[in-house]
Amino acid sequence: MNPTKPNVQRAKMAIVLIWAVLVAEVLAFFSSYLQYDLLQAASSGFISEEAAAANDAREQAMGGIYFLLFVGSGFAFLLWFRRAYYNLQQRTGNASFTDGWAVGSWFVPILCLFRPYQIMRELYQDSRMLLTKTGHEFPLKTTYLGSWWALWIFSNFLGQILMRSYLNTESVDELTNATIASMLGNVVGIPLALITIKVIKDYARAERLLYESETGDNEIAESSEEDFTGFGLSPVS
Repeated sequence: MNPTKPNVQRAKMAIVLIWAVLVAEVLAFFSSYLQYDLLQAASSGFISEEAAAANDAREQAMGGIYFLLFVGSGFAFLLWFRRAYYNLQQRTGNASFTDGWAVGSWFVPILCLFRPYQIMRELYQDSRMLLTKTGHEFPLKTTYLGSWWALWIFSNFLGQILMRSYLNTESVDELTNATIASMLGNVVGIPLALITIKVIKDYARAERLLYESETGDNEIAESSEEDFTGFGLSPVS
């Protein structure tokens, strides 16, 4: 069995980028609302070419920024997720899947609807068992994992609708409906980002305690706690 590997920095990076996505969700919502307001004006009268061009430029810029942040946060999350599952494999010796599947399962049709959730739940349940064995009282709860996964599935469903809506827009009314769908996606994306941050933060603290039990290195464990607190992340209660 190989030694576990540090995962604190990966957790921190994923959290920072997901916070950035959350900010982008808010900004994208207001950008879409401005577009909605412009479309309402267009349906009842005339709008200038300058106003339309400015709206298109803003929406394209916002879309590009959001895409880059979303891809970056997804990459950081997968790096953290795979390392977390690798460490669990080393600690238990009997994980249900390989750490490669911790990444690959997100990209396989049908399987992506349930396998990542199964792996995350296994991370929580097995780590909670390990914490209990080492005498740590840590509330690593799985109760909100279902909500996290439901929001993720719903967000992806909305994303598919939104993509088709924008590809098939031929009138102001169709573009208006697509804009409304975009705003709804942003509304769903905000709690999804928040609960994803909580999922990472809680498990990262569990890993910190497990590492402390394995090495007896309280100094490193306390340093990791300070690192998370520096991001405004209070301890789990």
